[in-house]
Amino acid sequence: MQSNKLDLADFPVILPRLELSEAAATHINGSKRASEALTRLMQADHLIEAARLCAYALPSREAVWWAARCARATASAELKDQDRQACDLAEQWVRNRADETRRSAMEKAQAAGFTTPEAWAAVAAFWSGDSMSPPDQPKVPPAPHLTGTAVAGAVILASVRARPERQIERLRRFLRSAMDIAGGGGGHLEQEPA
Repeated sequence: MQSNKLDLADFPVILPRLELSEAAATHINGSKRASEALTRLMQADHLIEAARLCAYALPSREAVWWAARCARATASAELKDQDRQACDLAEQWVRNRADETRRSAMEKAQAAGFTTPEAWAAVAAFWSGDSMSPPDQPKVPPAPHLTGTAVAGAVILASVRARPERQIERLRRFLRSAMDIAGGGGGHLEQEPA
């Protein structure tokens, strides 16, 4: 398994953000790298914790891309335009990292009401920038963990959207996607049939 981008994260710093149960924490005891902890969590079927680990360990650009991939994989044909546009803008930000795109993504997330995986992928893009304040104001950098928080929200919401009984299967697919992204791939996920 190639997990080089996961291991760029400072594992001890992200560990408290994972909200590990006692059982999950036991499984990753002694892990020195995020990829090692991810493998252990997946083998023990602590898939939500594994998804959180990926959300915080992937670099922001890759994490936002992963959130958008997961959102698209479970989106229905009836997805509202503002949600679709929020996801489009998150993906566009990954491609060009333009501040204007990042801010537009946040506007669409607000319009969507922060209730969908697409909206949280857009929030993740916004929180990946250098400032949360309006462009004409002094910079207020987002806390380093905020991107991971939004990505985790997007991925977990996507895992239960419309068919919560599919969560385990979806998380397994999502985690394979994250590992592909961590290894330099595109993290392709097939659109789920209705």
